[in-house]
Amino acid sequence: MNSCSIIIIVQLNNCSTNGGNMAECKHNYCCEDCHEEENLQVSKIVISVILLAFGLLLSSYPQVKIVIFLFAYLLVGFDIISEAVKNILHGEVFDENFLMSIATIGAFCIKEYPEAIMVMVLYQLGEYFQHRAVEKSRQSITQLMDIRPDFANVIFNDEVVIKSPENVKIDDTIIVKTGEKIPLDGIVIEGSATIDVSALTGESVPKKISVGDNAISGSINTNGVLKIKVTKLFQNSTVSKILELVQEVAEKKSKSENFISKFAKIYTPIVVFLAVLLVIIPTIFFNGVFSIWFQRALTFLVISCPCAFVIAIPLSFFAGIGGASKCGILIKGSNYIEQLSKVNAVFFDKTGTLTKGAFRVVDIIPNDNCTKEELLKDTAYVEYFSSHPIAISIKQAFGKEIDYNNVSNLEEFAGLGLKATIDGYDVIVGNEKLMNKFNIEFEKQQKDGTIVYVAKDDKYLGTIIISDEIKEDVISSIKLLKKIVKFVAILTGDVKNSADYIAKKIGIVNVYSNLLPIDKVKKIEECIKENKTVMFVGDGINDAPVLMRADVGVAMGALGSDAAIESADVVIMDDKISKIPMAIKISKKTMSIVWQNIIFALGVKILFLILGALGYISMWGAVFADVGVTLVAILNALRSLQINDFIKK
Repeated sequence: MNSCSIIIIVQLNNCSTNGGNMAECKHNYCCEDCHEEENLQVSKIVISVILLAFGLLLSSYPQVKIVIFLFAYLLVGFDIISEAVKNILHGEVFDENFLMSIATIGAFCIKEYPEAIMVMVLYQLGEYFQHRAVEKSRQSITQLMDIRPDFANVIFNDEVVIKSPENVKIDDTIIVKTGEKIPLDGIVIEGSATIDVSALTGESVPKKISVGDNAISGSINTNGVLKIKVTKLFQNSTVSKILELVQEVAEKKSKSENFISKFAKIYTPIVVFLAVLLVIIPTIFFNGVFSIWFQRALTFLVISCPCAFVIAIPLSFFAGIGGASKCGILIKGSNYIEQLSKVNAVFFDKTGTLTKGAFRVVDIIPNDNCTKEELLKDTAYVEYFSSHPIAISIKQAFGKEIDYNNVSNLEEFAGLGLKATIDGYDVIVGNEKLMNKFNIEFEKQQKDGTIVYVAKDDKYLGTIIISDEIKEDVISSIKLLKKIVKFVAILTGDVKNSADYIAKKIGIVNVYSNLLPIDKVKKIEECIKENKTVMFVGDGINDAPVLMRADVGVAMGALGSDAAIESADVVIMDDKISKIPMAIKISKKTMSIVWQNIIFALGVKILFLILGALGYISMWGAVFADVGVTLVAILNALRSLQINDFIKK
């Protein structure tokens, strides 16, 4: 049996032709060819079994019987033998094809024709079930590929023109009718509708959108008509990013997978050597009968085939990734499943991760020489070019048109704030550190929320208090998470008051505030040095460095920045914190299944190798043992797909 990891990669790559569109598999011939191949395989098995039965009945015609047996053997075993020869010519001698070929050819040499045929029959039968199992697990991931849109209805010169999504430009206007996929990211400028986002987020509840709301590509319009202004090119759209993420899955192997691949390369020549010794030692040194020990050696080779290892282990990881994808959790590779299972320290960004990022101004505190209106105006002008949620809330509170021509010399201080020239005055907007940086004396506030200090021409102007809302599922999710991992903390660039307020409400004791991006990385590194396996959960551009540094970086995908999503190892498509403990549970379940398969396969193999060497198991029994162990391991691996049942427990 071929390595599952190879099969998976080949299948995924085959189905990702035509510009990486895995969904197009059902529109081309890739899947049809797979089914035709499977049908041919079944036909060979059936005909070979019929020929075998017919040959056994022809006891009076030995020469005819041999011809029938030979034809049956070649029919079911030729592709395995040819694959073995091909691999030998490429320098890959010791694989499962070689083991099966040498064992069955040897059986023919000692006139054990039925055994040779049945070995190949049972082997091909195992191949068939393996392919079916891989296909089942692959489908759970490739279902995501149905999100790819086939066309876009673009308004051009007051007419609707059908274009490929790749050819649509930013600021083009598209129309999405009932039943159609939203082809590109954009903003709704006309109409309202209910959209199905289940393929993107795993969320079964439809979402209502109307004028002003973001329309996410890959979702389906279930009712109504939407007119959408395109904000991203297709290659930068949500649907395109997801397609890229899913394709990455096949390219990354876990340490366990790599171990199994290396193990098989060492294991196979060792068992071949032991099989040779099993013939030589008894016959030369103990006057054993050559034919008996030769047959035992052949049986030994059949039993030693490492199919259960090279198939079931990668399949377990792949099924785990598929199960996670059903829940709206995209894990970029099986190596991250292994890391996830070991996580014992989780750090969260605050704004946009634990909170909604929907800020609003709750208080304006000017000094004696300034009014609230003046303070808010100067702050809004400085924040004009910023897309940060805090900046947006300030501009919304101001609520008036801003003449950006009055803004000049804008300077950003990462993690601190902004400075700009407004109507000839230098205005500074930021946190305590920024005030201290410019040696500005200010009145320190102790109120809950995010505190923004404002200075004008190096003189303190006042303070704006901004609050944020905690996400609905955060409190219950953190409570559950603390039962799974030992250490939970917040890393934020926000001020201490605001960070402590949020932490207290959601039940997190460990809080690190006033941090720059580099400070977050240092905190993660300190934790890693303590031999902890660290997860960081974030959503912003400033989180990209720490997402990459953590053992497992998790990005909140629905609202998160592109930089964060690309830097992360795991993407939560619906931005729900509840998916964090779920992802860890899934990984632990998957790793449990992986180790079950390793221990089971290794234990049974060792037992049957001993029994085979002692002559207690025939070649038929060896094949049943090998195929049986493999099928049990495959079925066990597919339990990783039943993630929904597990997480409900």
